[in-house]
Amino acid sequence: MGLLSKKDSKLILDPLADNNPITIQVLGICSALAITAELKASIVMSISVMAVLAIGNVVISLMRNIIPSKIRIIVQLVVVAALVIIVDLVLKAYSYELSKTLSVFVGLIITNCIIMGRFEAFALANGPWRSFLDGIGNAAGYGLILIIVGFFRELLGSGTLLGFKVLGDPIEKTGLYAIGYENNGFMLLSPMALIVVGIIIWIQRSRNTALIEDH
Repeated sequence: MGLLSKKDSKLILDPLADNNPITIQVLGICSALAITAELKASIVMSISVMAVLAIGNVVISLMRNIIPSKIRIIVQLVVVAALVIIVDLVLKAYSYELSKTLSVFVGLIITNCIIMGRFEAFALANGPWRSFLDGIGNAAGYGLILIIVGFFRELLGSGTLLGFKVLGDPIEKTGLYAIGYENNGFMLLSPMALIVVGIIIWIQRSRNTALIEDH
């Protein structure tokens, strides 16, 4: 028997595709628009959300039987705020320049609908192990979309990936720039992130028509 049962595996795999928190549940859109102009920022934000959601789910699950229902939202906010502060301090200690780039957006993890939604819908009703897997799965689904959007926005907007020039030098006109290619500055604007997310949603639904809502 493997480490994960089929039911447990679905907790990780479903959010990557048919139940993705961004493209299906339409949650966490704000950060997808705000920090995906650079692939590195997208990756760091994805890892940060994964740490907060996975650990937070476990903490809420462990406390689920002692949290008074009237203050459960307050308790959830305290847990996620504490974890976000820890993540922010780690970023400042090991990647200060990137922490300045993310700055306020790391703080906004506290109000990320995905995190509060999983606390409320899953961690309060399940054990620590399944809650941990649910946190990993939903954060991975969220991070997957951020990384895809960040990849295309940085590549087409700046001609770089993770800061490295991959299409050539736009000043010295090498690589693709030698044949007249120019960076698309619009890709660095927030509306283009929404358009890229929209294209991902369209592709996803065209491949799986069961995801198309009936009106």
